[in-house]
Amino acid sequence: MDHMTALVSTFARAYHYRNNTTHIFADPLAEKMLAEEEYAAISENMARGISYFAPEFRGTPEEALRFIVDRQLAPSVLARSAFCERALDNAVLLGCRQILIAACGYDTFSLRTGNENLTVFELDLPEMTEDRRRRIEKAFLEPACRVRSVGCDLSEPAWAETLTEAGFDPDRTFFGSLLGISYYLTEEEFRRLLRTLSGLSREGSSLCFDYPQSEGGSESRRNRQLAAGAGEPMKAEYSCEKLEALLSEAGFLIYEHLNAEEATEAFFTTYNSEHAGHPMAAPEGVGYVLAVRKG
Repeated sequence: MDHMTALVSTFARAYHYRNNTTHIFADPLAEKMLAEEEYAAISENMARGISYFAPEFRGTPEEALRFIVDRQLAPSVLARSAFCERALDNAVLLGCRQILIAACGYDTFSLRTGNENLTVFELDLPEMTEDRRRRIEKAFLEPACRVRSVGCDLSEPAWAETLTEAGFDPDRTFFGSLLGISYYLTEEEFRRLLRTLSGLSREGSSLCFDYPQSEGGSESRRNRQLAAGAGEPMKAEYSCEKLEALLSEAGFLIYEHLNAEEATEAFFTTYNSEHAGHPMAAPEGVGYVLAVRKG
């Protein structure tokens, strides 16, 4: 499988880190998860697609690539990553030692953290976890924390048993990253996922995720089109009221909820002040949520 969505997300993080001095989200290891030919091929394909993203654009292929990354590919990836890892760092400061990264793709948190007291459970489809393992070995990367790779399908109920068999302890609090997941599950599948996570969590556990809002912007629409073209169509969108109801049904309360304007203010301000020629903003039509398991 090509795992194109995961590859492009990794490329966006790698390009942003490589080409800027100040970062919205700094991922120095993202590039190591890609083969040189993959990075070059994605760069070329994106630059050649400038007529789709911006028919009026005039410039070099390098300028076209920068335009597409900064305006289309990177904002959603960087905003949600910055939001999530800020919340994750705070959870660790409060004593959480059990981290769950669902649909982890080529996420590099376990490779970047130097906290050997953490246990990180990385969940994804079996073929993705195997591909991830090969890439990490090829890059000679080694995590400092304990890592458990869990091959499973989150749309199927059996994944929870697979997780506990891998050593996940429901009697300990955990921090769960669900970035990019809500788009690709139906509403019923997402409801079932939240309920399953509720059954695995004790009071004080937290979930962090982004979600497509009912009123989306042009970037969100293009992302949906790109995902569909890659064979990974987005299946749902939510109003704030619907999302709050789904979380409440599963026993979670919203602790923090940002819209695009708030996310831009929180995570893009410093970057934009130092890179005025390449401003960026969090995508319209995407919300960012930190929810906590109530007692």
